[in-house]
Amino acid sequence: MTSAIRMGVLALLWGSGFLWIKISLNEGLTPGWITFARSLLGAAVLLALAHGAGQRLPRDRGTWGRLVIAAFLCNALPFLLFSVGEQTVDSGVAGVLNATTPLWSLLIGLVLGTERSLRPARLGGLALGFTGVLLIFAPWSTGPGLMTWGALALIGASLSYAAAFAYMARRLTDRGTAPLALSAAQLLTATALGTPALAAGGRATVTAAGLLAVLVLGVFATGLTFHLNYRMIAEEGPTSAATVGYLLPVVSVTLGALVLDEPLTARVLTGMTVVLVGVGLTRVRRRPALRPAGRLTG
Repeated sequence: MTSAIRMGVLALLWGSGFLWIKISLNEGLTPGWITFARSLLGAAVLLALAHGAGQRLPRDRGTWGRLVIAAFLCNALPFLLFSVGEQTVDSGVAGVLNATTPLWSLLIGLVLGTERSLRPARLGGLALGFTGVLLIFAPWSTGPGLMTWGALALIGASLSYAAAFAYMARRLTDRGTAPLALSAAQLLTATALGTPALAAGGRATVTAAGLLAVLVLGVFATGLTFHLNYRMIAEEGPTSAATVGYLLPVVSVTLGALVLDEPLTARVLTGMTVVLVGVGLTRVRRRPALRPAGRLTG
C-alpha cells in the first residue's frame, strides 16, 4: 500500500466517525451508549491486534493510574462531548471544529512552558485559526447561528484532546509498554469510565441501522484508526500522520453533505479553510542553520 493510499484510507475511516455518530444518534442511541460502545469495540480490536503482535497489557499500578487520566481526557470525555454536540450540530461542522485541536495544543504548550518557539508565522496562524472558529460560530448573526451548547461541547472535546496529548506525551509514552497494548489498555479504561454515562441519557432504542453505525464507529473509526495511525507514525514519521488531520474536516463535510444532505454554507466552508490555514501556519518550525563549509587545504 502506497503512502498516499494509506493516508487516504486513514483519513476516510477517521473522518467518517462524525457521520457514524450522527447516524447512531438519529437511530435512537444516546450519547452515553455511543461513548461506551465505541470504546468497548475499539478496545476489542486493539486487544486482538496486540495479542497477535505478542504485546501484553501493562501490569504496574503506576501506568494504570496514568491511563485513567489519559483515557478520560483522550477518550471518555471527548467521545461523550462529540456525541452530545452532534445532537444539535451537523456532522460536517463537528469535523471542522475537531480540526482546532492543534490550536488548543499550542496554547496549552505556551501555558505549560513546553512551547517556546512562537515565531511570527505561528503566532499569526494561532490568530488566524481562532478567527476561522469565530467565523464558523458567527455570534453577530441574527439568524440561527452556531452559538449553541452543542457547538461549545464540540469545542470542549477538541480542548480535551489537546490536554490529553500534552499529558500523554509527558506522563505515558516511552515508558516501556508496547504501543498497541498501551492503546488497548487505554480504551479498556475508557470503557470503564464511560459505563456511568449509560444511565444518564435514558434507555437507548437500538435499530438495525443504529447498531451497524456504532459497530463501524467502534471497530473501524476508533480501533482500526488507532492502529493505522500508529503504523503511519512508526513507518513514515509524525509529519505524514499530522497531514491526515488536515483531511478529516474535508471528509466529514463531504460525507455529511452526500449521505445526510447537510447544507454546505459559504460561511462554514470559508471558516474551515481559514482554520486549516491557521493550523498549517502553527506547525511552521525554525529550520536548523546550515553550518558553513570548511575551507579546503592543499
